[in-house]
Amino acid sequence: MAEPNDGRQRIPPLGPFEEAAGFTRAIRVGDRIIVSGNVGVEEDGTVSPDAGRQADRCFEQILDYISQLGGHSGDVVRVRMFVTDIAYADAVTAAFTRAVGHARPTGTLVAISALYSPEWKCEIEAEAVIGSLQ
Repeated sequence: MAEPNDGRQRIPPLGPFEEAAGFTRAIRVGDRIIVSGNVGVEEDGTVSPDAGRQADRCFEQILDYISQLGGHSGDVVRVRMFVTDIAYADAVTAAFTRAVGHARPTGTLVAISALYSPEWKCEIEAEAVIGSLQ
């Protein structure tokens, strides 16, 4: 699928699913960066059984995408965290605090019934506004 010529910056597709579905994990529109669909898959394709590690990995990816699109961790203004068991809330919240707590973004954490793969314990989305941290 060809990239649309709409002036938006996007992270290139990371795999065939994104290409086939026609979505991107991170997009910049003006001074806004929106990142979604992040799960804790390591670079080698493995998934830690630990929810905290999965969340740390999500934030590593999110902050990398924001950086690639011209922002930094201080620009994060909103985070949405989805966990498959509310028992993971503390570990995922701790990862949030380590990654972006200094920026004091808004945050939501909700428990959901499932994610696409049963080994995934959390999925995290974020929004950043370039230059929001003066």
